[in-house]
Amino acid sequence: MEARSSGGPVTIDSTVAHPARVYNVWLGGKDNYAADREAAELAVGANPGILPSVRANRAFLGRAVRHLAGDVGIRQFLDIGTGIPTADNTHEVAQRSQPTARVVYVDNDPIVLTHARTLLVSTEEGATDYVEADLRDPGRIIEEAGRTLDLERPVGLTLMAVLQYIPDADDPYAIVSRLLDALAPGSHVALSHPASDVADEEVAASMRVYNERAAKHAAATPRSHAEVSRFFGGTRLLEPGVVQLPRWRPAPDAPVPETIPMWCGVARKP
Repeated sequence: MEARSSGGPVTIDSTVAHPARVYNVWLGGKDNYAADREAAELAVGANPGILPSVRANRAFLGRAVRHLAGDVGIRQFLDIGTGIPTADNTHEVAQRSQPTARVVYVDNDPIVLTHARTLLVSTEEGATDYVEADLRDPGRIIEEAGRTLDLERPVGLTLMAVLQYIPDADDPYAIVSRLLDALAPGSHVALSHPASDVADEEVAASMRVYNERAAKHAAATPRSHAEVSRFFGGTRLLEPGVVQLPRWRPAPDAPVPETIPMWCGVARKP
C-alpha cells in the first residue's frame, strides 16, 4: 500500500482535540492526546449515548460495506474520513466478499497516515491506498483516488460520521454532489451523521463541549432527518431509507436500541 500526503514535514497539534483522535478515545484506542481524551470524556459526560452511537456507527459501516460488496458486487470503495484504523476496516470487510476489491482511504489527520501505512494492508489480489486530504477539497480527492480506482466503474463512497465537520457555510451538500458527479452510474453512497432532532438536548450539550475544545476547522454540526436526507439528492435510497443507525438492515437476532441519535442511509447513483 502506498501513502501519499502533500509532502514535507507534518505538524501535529496535540493541544486541541481532533475528530479522528477523539473517535479513537471512544473506541478504546490509545492513539490520542490529553486534549482528545478531555474532549471525549466531557462529551460523554454531557451525552452518555455517544459510546453506543460510536459502536452502532462502526457496525453500520460493516453492514453497508458487506451489502455493497457481497450483494451489489461493488469492487471499489472510497472511504473518506477514515479515522485511525481499528477492527473491520472497509477493505477487510469488502475483501472478505471480493478479494480483488480496491479501497482508497482519505483523512486529514497526519496521525492517521502513520497508522495507515502499516495497518491498512490489502489482500494480494486487491489494493489499498491512502490519501491525506480534506473533505473540503473533493477535486483533489477524486484526482488522487483515480490512481487506484477505475472511476469509469461503480464505486462505493463511504462518509461515516464526517459530514458534521463541514459547516453549512462550506456547503457540505455541494461537496457530496461533486463527489457523486465524479463517480460512474451504479455507484453507491453510504453515510452517517449525528442527529439534531433525536435526544436533541444531550446531542447539543455534547457538541458544545467538544467544539469548545476542538480546532476551529473541526467543529461539529448535528443535522435533522430532513437535512441529512438532502445529502442523497439525485440518488435512489435503498430500503429502509434514512433511519437511525441500528435500524438499517440489522441482523435478524440483533437487539435494536430504542434511540441512537445518528441518521444513516445508503443510496444508488442512477
